[in-house]
Amino acid sequence: MFEFDVVSGTAAREVISESRQEIFQVVKEAYLAHESGQSVNPKSYFLRFPEKPSSRIIALPAYLGGDHDVAGIKWIASFPDNVARNVPRASAVLLLNDYATGYPFACLEASQISAARTAASCVLGAATLHGSTRAARIAVVGAGVIARNILEFFTTEQWDIGEFAVYDQVAAYADAMAAFSRETLGIPSAAVDSLESAVRGADVVLLATTAAAPYITGTDFFSAGQTVLNISLRDIAPEIILASHNVVDDIDHCLTANTSPHLAEQACGHRDFIDGTLAQAVLGKLQFDPAKPRVFSPFGLGILDLAVGSFVYRRAVQRGRTTAIGDFFGETVRWQK
Repeated sequence: MFEFDVVSGTAAREVISESRQEIFQVVKEAYLAHESGQSVNPKSYFLRFPEKPSSRIIALPAYLGGDHDVAGIKWIASFPDNVARNVPRASAVLLLNDYATGYPFACLEASQISAARTAASCVLGAATLHGSTRAARIAVVGAGVIARNILEFFTTEQWDIGEFAVYDQVAAYADAMAAFSRETLGIPSAAVDSLESAVRGADVVLLATTAAAPYITGTDFFSAGQTVLNISLRDIAPEIILASHNVVDDIDHCLTANTSPHLAEQACGHRDFIDGTLAQAVLGKLQFDPAKPRVFSPFGLGILDLAVGSFVYRRAVQRGRTTAIGDFFGETVRWQK
């Protein structure tokens, strides 16, 4: 009851790399549990810094019921300036709490978990909105850790992909991502020299950047029927959102913090442009006009971290890959008898 375990990032990465298909299903089931009311997912809290406006640390508390029956919180930092030092933008920890007692029982390095749940969510959204796991061309905009994880999940889910077209403002990053796709994933890939050339003719567009404000403008930028994975949330101008089909993970969560859908709401004064949630789309409750782009904007729910984190923890325990802190709690009884 009073054991406390630590799971390192190395151990988490090992579990994730061998379990992506299972994690994909875990994420899908967590979305459906959330849709059916088996969760508590408060809004995220943002800690911001006046002297570092692009940086933030976010707290994501949540409870996920059903088979999980676990509470917890992810504490994730996003410092985009890290990239210039060749250090990953995000770092995170995840605490898991026992639902019966409230006591924490595990702490996991969570940047790997966060990336995996984001990637699984993205690929689930791609398959659901695109209506297929076949794409002649997928545009990848932003060649960082999140994009790399998403490409790995596309491969795990056995997508039939003609090519990845990779664009990044830093050409060397795009070259590295294209090489990773070709040499590690076995999927044809090429770095391209402009955003427009990446997106043009793509069946699916992945946006995984560190953009703080919209830079993609014009209602004709995306083509009819194109599926746009708005993972970085702030790349797309409001007028494009309003001219597209829009699916989110959770409406209240996504329409906040100046995401592209939130800016669209501020521009028009309502939320009628939101078609529904990804869970509703998975359940076949949403219909899409082939004449309009389809945009998936996942804000990122704490319940996904709990679902994937619990899975990783259980698998790490089974493999003896946790570090037990035997005396973590100083007191375990109220009164000595």
